[in-house]
Amino acid sequence: SMPRRLNRMSDSSHDHQILSLIDMEGFDPKEITVTVKDGKVKVLAEHSEELTTARGKDYTYKKLTKEISLPPGLSEDKVIWSL
Repeated sequence: SMPRRLNRMSDSSHDHQILSLIDMEGFDPKEITVTVKDGKVKVLAEHSEELTTARGKDYTYKKLTKEISLPPGLSEDKVIWSL
């Protein structure tokens, strides 16, 4: 039955833990760098934009940096991330 199948799916992902959810709105995936090193996950994103308007040029620049410490005992090669 469907409920049993859903329970089995949730049980199989039970040992996965979400460390962080970060709002990356306004950044293109190619502007985002994620590194896992020295027990930390580091997220760096930079976006710059130039718009020509009736008044001239408008420049937009934004930068996001985030550092998340891994729980003790978690191997760096077990960390996965997605956008």
